[in-house]
Amino acid sequence: MLASGLLLVALLTCLTVMALMSVWRQRKLWEKLPPGPTPLPFIGNYLQLNTQQMSDSFMKIGERYGPVFTVHLGPRRIVVLCGHEAVKEALVDQAEEFSGRGAQATFDWLFKGYGVTFSNGERAKQLRRFSIITLRDFGMGKRGIEERIQEEAGFLIEAIRGTGGAFIDPTFFLSRTVSNVISSIVFGDRFDYEDKEFLSLLSMMLGSFQFTATSMGQICEMFHSVMKHLPGPQQQAFKELQGLEDFIAKKVEQNQRTLDPNSPRDFIDSFLIRMQEVHPRQVQPGKNLVLTTLNLFFAGTETVSTTLRYGFLLLMKHPDVEAKVHEEIDRVIGKNRQPKFEDRAKMPYTEAVIHEIQRFGDIIPMGLARRVTKDTRFREFLLPKGTEVFPMLGSVLRDPKFFSNPRDFHPQHFRMRIGQFKKSDAFVPFSIGKRYCFGEGLARMELFLFLTNILQNFRFKSPQLPRDIDVSPKLVGFATIPRNYTMSFQPR
Repeated sequence: MLASGLLLVALLTCLTVMALMSVWRQRKLWEKLPPGPTPLPFIGNYLQLNTQQMSDSFMKIGERYGPVFTVHLGPRRIVVLCGHEAVKEALVDQAEEFSGRGAQATFDWLFKGYGVTFSNGERAKQLRRFSIITLRDFGMGKRGIEERIQEEAGFLIEAIRGTGGAFIDPTFFLSRTVSNVISSIVFGDRFDYEDKEFLSLLSMMLGSFQFTATSMGQICEMFHSVMKHLPGPQQQAFKELQGLEDFIAKKVEQNQRTLDPNSPRDFIDSFLIRMQEVHPRQVQPGKNLVLTTLNLFFAGTETVSTTLRYGFLLLMKHPDVEAKVHEEIDRVIGKNRQPKFEDRAKMPYTEAVIHEIQRFGDIIPMGLARRVTKDTRFREFLLPKGTEVFPMLGSVLRDPKFFSNPRDFHPQHFRMRIGQFKKSDAFVPFSIGKRYCFGEGLARMELFLFLTNILQNFRFKSPQLPRDIDVSPKLVGFATIPRNYTMSFQPR
């Protein structure tokens, strides 16, 4: 009896020592993180952050602690990277170590590690590889992606003509158009602009996307374990995301019932066929198909349409810039044919304007959160495996080492003195490294073709004088949201 008691005491002592050593090792690891403001229990650095301007808050902290620092969003410990040098060093030079995906509370409520955007490890690699191959097949295959965009641009021009020059909010004009391009790839067809279900989907995407930019969205990021159980606007965002998932799941079910393995119609069919090849006994397609499709549908709609919406506002603020784009369109393309993507090579000013719209708009200023995949030595610091990282894309797009007037809209940032287009290593709106946005090629083509098609046919008019137009963002959080406005499309 005594012996067994002594054995139990010895065992408990060993376990206690091992636990204490583990805690001590973890503390020693965390002590090697970059410096940052001292956090308070539970709320972290909440008091030092402006939840209405999170990106600027991080930049101010960086001015004190340097381009690599640690901040606590509630109980979440985040390493923040500012400026081109630090972001490139992490995402490109140490790409594998920084290839994990961090948390995004609003979207994680639904995705929970599924889908191409928010997954990790081997699942993320397989989904990404398959998505790229399939999008290439359906985007550049039987019907080229440029043809799809041109067709949709034609529908948009007719819809704009139908406004008769009245002042309108362009939000849904743009989102309907952009969304139909990705819809034709993932669903095999476009929607009618007045389709009620389509308009409902666009409203749900806009609502949940804008929530991530609100002050409450930032609080949800910090305290998501509590906020997901409380009433508030986050519940509406969750409801909207659930509505989007339900729609995609219904589409997948319809495709399953009518699937012909020898004749895939769209991205969903290709995914189903691939799943049958890899998992022939699996009856249900699973969350990865539904949520990967939702990733593509959502990202393929909101980012490009928001960029265009910001771009229209900037061009009304700077009518001299719009006039120069008109002149280049007239000289290179004329008025008797649609613009082609190949025209871009002969239109350096228009290309510079589009790049500057993306740089100034800075639609995803903090980037999608990363996570280190193993204990990682970064500069003089040690980041334990699983550490979340914010690569501040906005800080790169406003890096004064690359852009002479980083806070101003200035197309000359992308122009050489001899009038040619000038590339910049700090142009990173699609991120860089192993988790860069693989829809970059599609987005570039959409931005060029939609903008040139519209400006070939119309001039922009604001109800305000240019000097009175406010181009500062309405909201800045995970996303940057431009201010609401109305405009008139004046026939040329």
